[in-house]
Amino acid sequence: MAKRGKKYRAALAKVDREKNYDLLEACKLVKETSYSKMDASVDLAVNLGVDPRHADQNLRGATVLPNGLGKKVRIVVFAKGEKAAEANGLGVDAVGGDDLAKRITDGWLDFDQVIATPDMMGVVGKLGKVLGPRGLMPNPKLGTVTFEVEKAVTELRAGRAEYRVDKAGIVHTSIGRSNFTPEALAENARTIVDTLLRAKPSTAKGTYLKKVTLSATMGPGVRVDTTPFKI
Repeated sequence: MAKRGKKYRAALAKVDREKNYDLLEACKLVKETSYSKMDASVDLAVNLGVDPRHADQNLRGATVLPNGLGKKVRIVVFAKGEKAAEANGLGVDAVGGDDLAKRITDGWLDFDQVIATPDMMGVVGKLGKVLGPRGLMPNPKLGTVTFEVEKAVTELRAGRAEYRVDKAGIVHTSIGRSNFTPEALAENARTIVDTLLRAKPSTAKGTYLKKVTLSATMGPGVRVDTTPFKI
């Protein structure tokens, strides 16, 4: 493992790696140990007692965070007719069908989210090799394949966190920026964890909420006490 820099070691020295911190205390510590010159992303990692090999335990979804994510979201919409006009009226970054698909195929990727009405998925499906690896493919579970275009755009702009369990049973997601108050970060984190608790599969065995960790970009992880969350 490469030797860590002086700033990281100084930040790590402030964290008791054997302690599970109260959520608000953990958020304060993450801010204190963030040494990026920019407003760093604050990320949440939740270890769940699930086996993603089983379809019903392969959790994926999204939830609107009460305090947003602290960044502008660039949105494109695949739609036609009235829904295309609706999307244009919302001031999204691009709206279209085959023309938008060609633009993307030709290399344009200056966007963060893709919404598609169900009748446009035939067009969007052809972009799977481009959008899929970047996590941009519209998905009904995420509310991005829908005729409710205004609702989807509004939620994305408000700050919606997407979550998906990985092969190790861990969910990684952003909960805001290091310039957020500790209280705002804690509220966002609690929203994600509560969402995951409500999504607990009935077939999950043993301890469901195993470990919760917070960290800022390049900063050390801070373990959170899971006791208040358990159901």
